[in-house]
Amino acid sequence: QVTMWESGGGSVQSGGSLRLSCVVSGLNFKWASLAWFRQAPREQILVAAISPDGASTSYADFAQGRFTISRDNAKNTHYLQMNSLKPEDTAIYYCAAEPAVRVLTRQSEYRNWGHGAQVAVSS
Repeated sequence: QVTMWESGGGSVQSGGSLRLSCVVSGLNFKWASLAWFRQAPREQILVAAISPDGASTSYADFAQGRFTISRDNAKNTHYLQMNSLKPEDTAIYYCAAEPAVRVLTRQSEYRNWGHGAQVAVSS
């Protein structure tokens, strides 16, 4: 059974930073494709960043240059560092994992999800 636990959400002022963490158990983390998605109020869920392996990453346009996805295979944990936060970044952020080393960008491609972490950015 795969379990995923997120932490690190909270409230911050515009321009601030937050780091989200996601601890994963129950799958071979080293060979998993990892991602962070977000869902703003009354909007569809969107991919923010993906890490299909330990070497490459990819970002949505809104995340490029401000967000960094990373992983620590020894700790079975992946992270989303968010800098220069804006009010429009306010959303629930979800970590996702799929035991496959592939570039996966759609919500439907991930079977394992965290419970979500609320991020609120005030102006």
